[in-house]
Amino acid sequence: MEKLKIVQVGLGPLGQRLVRFACERPGLMLTAAVDSDPEKIGKDAGELCGTQKLGVSIAGSLDLALAKNGADVAVLATVSDIATIRGQIEQLVARGLPVVTTCEELSFPWETSPSLAARIDAAARKAHVAVLATGVNPGFLMDCLPIALTAVCQRVQHIGVTRIQDASARRLPFQKKIGAGLTREAFEEKRRLGTLRHVGLTESMQMIASRMGWKLQKVEDIISPIIAETRIVTEAMTVEAGCAAGLQQIGRGYCDGEERIALVFRAAIGEPDARDAVEILGDPTIHSSIPGGVNGDVATCGITLNAIRQVMSATPGLRTMADIPLVSFHS
Repeated sequence: MEKLKIVQVGLGPLGQRLVRFACERPGLMLTAAVDSDPEKIGKDAGELCGTQKLGVSIAGSLDLALAKNGADVAVLATVSDIATIRGQIEQLVARGLPVVTTCEELSFPWETSPSLAARIDAAARKAHVAVLATGVNPGFLMDCLPIALTAVCQRVQHIGVTRIQDASARRLPFQKKIGAGLTREAFEEKRRLGTLRHVGLTESMQMIASRMGWKLQKVEDIISPIIAETRIVTEAMTVEAGCAAGLQQIGRGYCDGEERIALVFRAAIGEPDARDAVEILGDPTIHSSIPGGVNGDVATCGITLNAIRQVMSATPGLRTMADIPLVSFHS
């Protein structure tokens, strides 16, 4: 089997794990790496990521990264917002590279950012390549999985998804993203500014609604802190009693005045009841649950790499997990 050559763009904690995971796959090979951090530029990508030396020096620009070996596909793990990542994607597709990215807002942007989505779609079509945003959530647990479970239904009235995570084992950027360690006042200020949230809940609701044939007239996204009752000490941080250990975020989508979708995302350090669950009310009614839940960091890297082959053969343009061939593990 011929190995697919990857350029990894973005070598933060998630990008580094993607490199380590790719090195374990016999069908994948890292040939180029890009990061804007001056302290990383020039280092061997394998050594930085905690695997064997790969002979791939981290470059500060895409042109320098691809000058030596080139690549078949780009794995992009930089930012969560579509406005910022748009230029990065346009650079990649202009070089004829299909793109798999972990950008949450790009998972289903047709309702939330239609003009930016159209621009990225047009650039990808012009280059005859596909662009896909994926991850554990959004990208699978709170959108694709419930969509797939409705395949056996004659009627669907309501879809509910609950994702509860113990964030103790997650990477530090994720713990900070959910507000762990913040005072109530600091949590509220970040919530007000929009910098404290799970990104992608609205996109997940819109992806589900699109596949169900529902037009959502109203969408809610409600964020509240989970307050620590006692002092919590982890390897990464200390959360004082009375401070936020994480957050709860509830998304609700309404169609013709009736709630049709409810997504509950709850992530906190020390959360005792971790699980992923889907409830579909219809004919038949379906209850599905994963006790303990799915590790988000492992799963996001896994699904990103597993989606590469589908993206390379997908119809050109901006694609979503709901309109590409089924993704599965592939060595």
